[in-house]
Amino acid sequence: MDDRELLRTIRAQFALDWGGIHGFPHWERVRENGIRLAGGTGARLRVVELFAFLHDSRRESDGHDPGHGARAADLARYLAGRAFEIEAPDLELLVAACRDHSEGFTEGDVTVLTCWDADRLDLGRVGCRPRPDLLCTPAARGLIDWAFERSIR
Repeated sequence: MDDRELLRTIRAQFALDWGGIHGFPHWERVRENGIRLAGGTGARLRVVELFAFLHDSRRESDGHDPGHGARAADLARYLAGRAFEIEAPDLELLVAACRDHSEGFTEGDVTVLTCWDADRLDLGRVGCRPRPDLLCTPAARGLIDWAFERSIR
């Protein structure tokens, strides 16, 4: 399946506003952030792209929503082999990135860290400027200004 099919599958079960702060426009910015970061971090690009589409896909609220990362990780496991193809080691990275993306961690596998930074760089959409000390990679620290300006538009 291509990403359009994956997005249709995700959208069919998405509980929030598709164009809202945790919806598709956010996922697209996270994807672009991740692609830019992966060039500097060496992250597994397909994992980063899938993370962008899946990490907030199981949110039940735009506010505090404990467990949304674990629900996204479960969806990633379920959709692997059905809506997208991925090798087992990369699936484990994707699951970890989704599960823990809102936990505030800053250490781990470079692909997982790149996913988290791609998401954190889009905090401008909710009125927060990304803090360098909460980013995981030097590549992300170098993109703060660019990403922030883009996220507040």
